Amino acid sequence: MEKNQKLEIWAIIGTNFAIAALVIALFTWNRSESNADRRDMMAMIRSIDLEMKDFHGRLCTIEEQRAK
Repeated sequence: MEKNQKLEIWAIIGTNFAIAALVIALFTWNRSESNADRRDMMAMIRSIDLEMKDFHGRLCTIEEQRAK
């Protein structure tokens, strides 16, 4: 093989390796972002649930006071 052909082969191999590394890095980053988003969503759902329970408790208190 000529020196030029070897250089082309190494360039192709290097490019494929770089693309594979980039895909792996982006996949890992995307998973971490998705997990962070999921945790944020769960925190919002929990706070909404607590607010609903608190509202229900206040509403029951108001109804008891009106009934007296």
